[in-house]
Amino acid sequence: MTDNHKYDAQLRENADPHEKAEPVPWVVLLVIAGLFLWGIYYIFSSNLSYDSTVGDNRIAADFKAPEGAEGGKIDGHQLFVAQCAACHQATGAGIPGVFPPLVGSEWVLRKPEVLVQILLHGITGEITVKGNKYNGAMPEFREKFNDAEMAAVVNYLRTELGDNSADPVDEAFVKAEREKTADKTDHWNGDADLAPMEQ
Repeated sequence: MTDNHKYDAQLRENADPHEKAEPVPWVVLLVIAGLFLWGIYYIFSSNLSYDSTVGDNRIAADFKAPEGAEGGKIDGHQLFVAQCAACHQATGAGIPGVFPPLVGSEWVLRKPEVLVQILLHGITGEITVKGNKYNGAMPEFREKFNDAEMAAVVNYLRTELGDNSADPVDEAFVKAEREKTADKTDHWNGDADLAPMEQ
């Protein structure tokens, strides 16, 4: 056997594949160069020091959402969706055994003072809603909502959510309830604390 035959098997193998490197077409390079040069021309030929009178003369304060009764109506539905719907659901039906319903809830429809106090200070421990017991925690909103926002949420819960129909409250009512329990820093203890308020 000659030396040539020794390598015949290797010579029959195909060369290792390799990726072909194609150059970028000249047309593409010309388009990129043209856009680059046009960009430089545009920057240097533009007048970026416009007079302050150009435009619609609005300032940042013009875009601020209205606050309180003086500035316009606060949307209680939007506040509910942003802060409450994750647990109580957008329909207010809650999640059985986990989060209590707000539609038809005695805590929402009876005394508005109790609902305001629940929103102000939150709840821990066992609470009975529509005959079913729930044991969890609800956060307080005394720092998150001002009096006008709190009134808007309470009114949405009592007058608009589902088929709820109860008397609305105003900002002064919420303010009075906030002042009543201004020193309270903990949550209400479910039925034990809230049931006496219903008396």
